[in-house]
Amino acid sequence: MSADDIVISAAVEGDIDQAVVQRLIQQAGAVSGPVYGKNGKQTLRKNIKGYNNAANYSPWIVLADLNHEADCAPTLRQQWLNNPSQFLCFRVAVREIESWLLADRENLSKFLRLSERRIPDNPEAVENPKEVMVHLARKSRLRAIREDMVPRPGSGRLIGPAYSSRLIEFVTGQRDSWRPEIASQASDSLNRCLICLRRII
Repeated sequence: MSADDIVISAAVEGDIDQAVVQRLIQQAGAVSGPVYGKNGKQTLRKNIKGYNNAANYSPWIVLADLNHEADCAPTLRQQWLNNPSQFLCFRVAVREIESWLLADRENLSKFLRLSERRIPDNPEAVENPKEVMVHLARKSRLRAIREDMVPRPGSGRLIGPAYSSRLIEFVTGQRDSWRPEIASQASDSLNRCLICLRRII
């Protein structure tokens, strides 16, 4: 069996995470199977033992955001699951999935139409990556990006109406899209995720 024949199931917090995980599985040389969860962090944590049991029989990846729930990724993994199955890749994005997207500064700057210098060069040190992403979108030279990703004044929302779909477009697009291998050079948690995926393959 070649890596091209290996199907990896996944469980994630939301839609952007799904796009990222499917891209990573493709990057690692395998095939993306069903993606479960997509209903927030608490649902993911509640079901992780079931995903872990399933990983006794086939490859799985579970991806969670660190946020501010724990001091570091190893602590969160220990809190959630202290005995992972051999075919489970349980990884944590430091601090949010947006950190991994910020790590490809060159292509993100092209996608958002702004200077690369505006994008943080150490994304894992950013306290609130989602907030930074919205701030960057606010500086975009493209009106459509600003309207889609930045919340409207008085809306009470943290993100714009098409924030998720725009980032999914960045992850899955054909041109100036997110490059996991490049991003992994600036994000240790992303690099470890790619290594883990290749291990279970």
